[in-house]
Amino acid sequence: MTNIKHSYKYAHRGFTLIEIMVVMVILGLLVAIVAPNIMGRSDQAKVTVSKTQMRNIANALDLYRLDNSHYPSTQQGLEALVRRPSGNPEPKNWNPDGYLKSVPEDAWGNPYQYISPGVEGPYDLYSYGSDGREGGEGDAADISIWQIQN
Repeated sequence: MTNIKHSYKYAHRGFTLIEIMVVMVILGLLVAIVAPNIMGRSDQAKVTVSKTQMRNIANALDLYRLDNSHYPSTQQGLEALVRRPSGNPEPKNWNPDGYLKSVPEDAWGNPYQYISPGVEGPYDLYSYGSDGREGGEGDAADISIWQIQN
């Protein structure tokens, strides 16, 4: 009878302070190892999002050109993919549904830069990166459609 009471007493005991401390140290080590890897990827993910959006805009620009025989001018801008543009060159066969629902901003909340005719191709489409200014390195570097399509 005493063995049953004795085993019951030890079966319901709680965690000791040392056991809790060991678990906390293990969790701390895991966070210290994993967190830097996860945190560094948010900037990388924003670059990937911006590149994907730029490819989508480039596809819409190509559809615009197929319908109208030219790309929108710099003055008409990317807004010509959403609403029928005015000015020259006039779009003869503009799609009444548009080519994009809206003109997206890059992953850092800045507008994409569009110039037509471009220096690198028939148009230039680029993002200034995380710093929102021309130039930069790493995630602050400019992203050009011609860099990501080649």
